[in-house]
Amino acid sequence: MPKLQGFEFWSRTLGGARHVVAPMVDQSELAWRLLSRRHGAQLCYTPMLHAQVFVRDANYRKENLYCEVCPEDRPLIVQFCANDPEVFVQAALLAQDYCDAIDLNLGCPQMIAKRGHYGAFLQEEWDLLQRMILLAHEKLSVPVTCKIRVFPEIDKTVKYAQMLEKAGCQLLTVHGRTKEQKGPLSGTASWEHIKAVRKAVAIPVFANGNIQCLRDVERCIQDTGVQGVMSAEGNLHNPALFEGRSPAVWELAEEYLDIVRQHPCPLSYVRAHLFKLWHHTLQVHQELREELAKVKTLEGVAAVNQELKLRCQEDISRQKEGEKPSGGLPFFHWICQPYFRPGPREGSKENGGARSKRALEEEEGSADVLSKNKQKKQLRNPHKTFDPSLKPKYAKCDQCGNPKGNRCVFNLCRGCCKKRAFREAADCPGHGLLFKTKLEKSLAWKGAQSRLQEPQPAGSGEPGGFPEVVGSALA
Repeated sequence: MPKLQGFEFWSRTLGGARHVVAPMVDQSELAWRLLSRRHGAQLCYTPMLHAQVFVRDANYRKENLYCEVCPEDRPLIVQFCANDPEVFVQAALLAQDYCDAIDLNLGCPQMIAKRGHYGAFLQEEWDLLQRMILLAHEKLSVPVTCKIRVFPEIDKTVKYAQMLEKAGCQLLTVHGRTKEQKGPLSGTASWEHIKAVRKAVAIPVFANGNIQCLRDVERCIQDTGVQGVMSAEGNLHNPALFEGRSPAVWELAEEYLDIVRQHPCPLSYVRAHLFKLWHHTLQVHQELREELAKVKTLEGVAAVNQELKLRCQEDISRQKEGEKPSGGLPFFHWICQPYFRPGPREGSKENGGARSKRALEEEEGSADVLSKNKQKKQLRNPHKTFDPSLKPKYAKCDQCGNPKGNRCVFNLCRGCCKKRAFREAADCPGHGLLFKTKLEKSLAWKGAQSRLQEPQPAGSGEPGGFPEVVGSALA
């Protein structure tokens, strides 16, 4: 059977899917995909898989794809991150029999993607991307698709999409944010960029960004003309989003845990999902956050969910007629609902308004309410403090300003000390650097070797005369 392309692929293989669950690292595993499909999702992606690891590690393939074969989990698109055409195609060939298409991740904006040189950090390397898509299109028996982020300029984004289409991409997902829009700087996704791409290409387009409820899905399709809408954050907080329902948080948690019993996954995945589902309730019953963080088994998680259910039912019984949700929420905390990520706090006029992530973290540490990461650290170590005034004061390195070694002979940090000790062939016992000592030992050894190799007078007791001595003894 010939490989289907473009709109024919979308309508026949993908069933004209309009409601799509995004690829999410450690979050779009089989159990979560099955839950989402039960509640209106028509197409799911696997979590992003690393192509190079997928090729070389059989256990990685088994854990992430081969052991998860499930007839209910179709249509399915497997997503890879890669920066080498040959490696990408090798990984795709190993996966193509277990899915309906292979997706190339060109949208991940995280630091790990920058260090690994993949995701959104390839979006300027058009020649490389053309070669990757073209080779995959030629070699694979299933279509190749791409998920991208936009450039600030609409024109450049359109040319980028057209380049991928020309290379052989059969379906394009456009996240309407730039690679710089992440975390507290996420802001609003640009549907104008998505609309322009949809008008400029002749392949199906999915939109991603600003999707928190079914009404957003319908509005996005109407405003942009896309074939489908992908949800990530919205799906994690309400997997019934595509049904247009907002069930009680414990209801979906119980259903998810039942699926996990049939299709096991790491407990860390389960815990992360429940933190998202219970986000608003855990702001009210904060002690349950600690309980969820401590449990080590699936049954322990189920017990915490049961306790949360009882607490919420007590809250419902105490609810007064006409009472409205607190905290500006659209629904009461026990109802699945969107989470709107807070933006960066306004900076003071003195620093011009823009502050670094570190500055924000320091401010959070001095506030009454600690950040989530600091709460986790304090849970592990109750005696830990984040009060800046109680932090120990360190003497600074003379060169770079980092804390210097207390016993460094040069008054430097280890990094600067190592460079100087190597350059000057010196020792620093405080940092355990012995360049001078090792050099002296090396020179002494070389001198001893050269003396051993010098010819010795015949008949002497030195190694040069050894054969003669042995010969006379044998005689």
